[in-house]
Amino acid sequence: MLKRELYLSRIRGFYNSDLIKILVGIRRCGKSVILQQIIEELRETSISEDHLVYINFEYIEFEELQDYKKLNQYIKERIKDDSLYYAFLDEIQNVESFEKVINSLRASIPNISIFIT
Repeated sequence: MLKRELYLSRIRGFYNSDLIKILVGIRRCGKSVILQQIIEELRETSISEDHLVYINFEYIEFEELQDYKKLNQYIKERIKDDSLYYAFLDEIQNVESFEKVINSLRASIPNISIFIT
């Protein structure tokens, strides 16, 4: 897999920021690949696997999380301590009212860094 260094270098400074990181682009342009590369970089810096929450809404195993209330609960249940957690929500547009989840997480959890495509 080709490392997208140009894009990673632009977003790297925001990994630990409370700003919502939004990757946009045309279909099949590599947004999910960039998310995976960010996750890999975080793993390389010894971020614990249980502090990385990755949900791809194109995967059928996450279909029930397309209900925004269930999604919110699912993510909150994974936050177990005061360390920083990283939430990666790929193809978030498949969740009706997803913005409610994003706003709720940002307002209620001070130790979360959110990435969406």
